Amino acid sequence: MIPLAERLRPQSLNEYIGQEHLVGDGSVLRNAIGRKLIPSMIFWGPPGVGKTTLAFIIAKELKRPFYTLSAVSSGVKEVREIIEKASRYAGELKEVPGSPVLFIDEIHRFSKSQQDSLLGAVEKGIVTLIGATTENPSFEVISALLSRCQVYVLKSLSKENLLSLLDQAIQKDELLSKKNIQLKETEALLRLSGGDARKLLNLLELVATSVESKDGIILTDEMVLKLAQEKIALYDKTGEQHYDIISAFIKSMRGSDPNAAIYWLARMIRGGEDPLFIARRMVILASEDIGNANPTALVIANACFEACSKIGYPESRIILSQAVAYLASSPKSNASYKAIEDALRIVDAEGDLPVPLHLRNAPTKLMKELDYGKEYKYAHAYEQNFVSEEFLPEKISGTKIYDPGNNARENEIRDLLKKFWKEKYSY
Repeated sequence: MIPLAERLRPQSLNEYIGQEHLVGDGSVLRNAIGRKLIPSMIFWGPPGVGKTTLAFIIAKELKRPFYTLSAVSSGVKEVREIIEKASRYAGELKEVPGSPVLFIDEIHRFSKSQQDSLLGAVEKGIVTLIGATTENPSFEVISALLSRCQVYVLKSLSKENLLSLLDQAIQKDELLSKKNIQLKETEALLRLSGGDARKLLNLLELVATSVESKDGIILTDEMVLKLAQEKIALYDKTGEQHYDIISAFIKSMRGSDPNAAIYWLARMIRGGEDPLFIARRMVILASEDIGNANPTALVIANACFEACSKIGYPESRIILSQAVAYLASSPKSNASYKAIEDALRIVDAEGDLPVPLHLRNAPTKLMKELDYGKEYKYAHAYEQNFVSEEFLPEKISGTKIYDPGNNARENEIRDLLKKFWKEKYSY
């Protein structure tokens, strides 16, 4: 049977609930749809607020072909196949009313190469791209693609929006309308759905179909909570909540809140999440967000991963909790992460700069004759195992890439670097 959320999916802007700032009378997007002239765009907002539905309605209002991909299950091959279809569509029509709409759900999960594969088609107008993301597109969508799209922010649905959805489902759905449902209390429905319209409707359907009564159904918070605990999987290892909870988990550790981090850990454990998936993300965090502020964090995280690879549930929960508490309580620094990102940008901008002659390897006579390795100064032959020397290509000489964070351990590193390199780098 088709789920309630799908049965009630709006077919026009007049049926669409929420996002009045985008599709209300006189709004920018509604006016663009009315003129049948829309840009490629990114919808940014939390789960279940109508991103997919709005994309579908736009294509329908404009009478354009609608192609859809999920970034979780699609790759460059699928993108190119759809671009070919869109190209054929344009070629078959004498007067093209507008390019097909390509909707990509969770576009932030596309890799750089996958996003790159969209650029040409978007720029040439072969497709009108609508991407949906729950993450900030400034960080998750490549700048070249982002510059070709208009970003629209979708807001969380208000309580009034959600109550309207419930009333609509009870009054208009062909199945629920026959059950004479009365909403005596709605707090549990709203709280368990977390503002996600799809979850709200699916929860309503689950509760309504679990109760049989000839005299109608009176929904109370107690009834909803009881049935939800019995039948709803509150953690979906393959769906949106999987990513939402791991995101909350990582951000809680990054934010130095062990209480929240261990709570989200418990949610994942109760949901049967793979302990190695959790531990793997902790290893990354130990380097990306703690780094040299506390190098032991990486040792602890890696030891946690190794231990969890040998010990499964239920005992691995203790190992995970110990490591989480340590990482969340550790001083933080992303200086090493920023350093490699800056270095990669320099490499991309400057290309393959030549290695200074004195740093080159000289395994052959010819190389020695060409002065490979000549005048290299062996650091250990000097006092304090240091001698001032040029280690960067000439073009970027003096470029400071690693800037230690402001914490006890990295302040010691900064002092040492300042002592060694005071005439070259601004530490």
